[in-house]
Amino acid sequence: MLLRSLGAGVSGLKNFQTDLDVIGNNIANVDTSGFKKNRVNFEDIFSQQLQGPQANQNAIQVGLGSQAGSIDNIVTGGTINPTGNPYDLAINGEGYFQVTDGTGNAYYTRAGDFKKNSAGNGLVNSQGMALTINPAGQNHNTFTDLSSFTVNNQGVIQGVTTAGANVNLGQVDLFTFSNPGGLAKVGNSLLQATTASGAANGNGATNGQGTIQQNALEASNVDLTDEMTNLIEAERAYQANSKTITTADQVLQTLVNLKQ
Repeated sequence: MLLRSLGAGVSGLKNFQTDLDVIGNNIANVDTSGFKKNRVNFEDIFSQQLQGPQANQNAIQVGLGSQAGSIDNIVTGGTINPTGNPYDLAINGEGYFQVTDGTGNAYYTRAGDFKKNSAGNGLVNSQGMALTINPAGQNHNTFTDLSSFTVNNQGVIQGVTTAGANVNLGQVDLFTFSNPGGLAKVGNSLLQATTASGAANGNGATNGQGTIQQNALEASNVDLTDEMTNLIEAERAYQANSKTITTADQVLQTLVNLKQ
């Protein structure tokens, strides 16, 4: 009995340490553009059966603690905040921007803080990864000679050159997933497709992926009040499981003393 209570207490400590880690990461990213919070889901461990079920009597089982069943990505949208920067893009809806590194590996993000690349012929994120732009309808491929440009809610980029000509620079692609919660976080506000998320579906903001808002960024979906409440609850649960262990230890010590 005491060993079971010790094991249950240890499992609780481990799980609520994980919970505290996840909550701490959520709080740390409260101001990270496009960040999606995580949530730990717990489940019980297999119960030990002390006596099987009998006629008119249920089985007698004792639980052996808990374990982390999953850590979910909560993909609800964050608040859209205006920035006044024409290179900042926010998504209203379920879509993701696609960016590619120098070797062609694709990543996905909701962080829309872009800038011109060094050649001036495309947009990149803070890591220098190229934003995927569909060239359909494109008759101009550089931002360098533009006096201004706009990105409409369908992602179409239109500019005015310093010579006064109206030009089309293509369309920002948005991508969706059958299970966006299955995307893997790889750092730098980037996500990778997995077998759990399914393959990316994209090509344009007109196919249900959402709409784009220029001069704005999506804030983190972390609610600081909720996270502080969760932090207190997890801390108290951690303390309670610690108390379970110390109480079981005291009872064991009492038994040892009885045999002396």
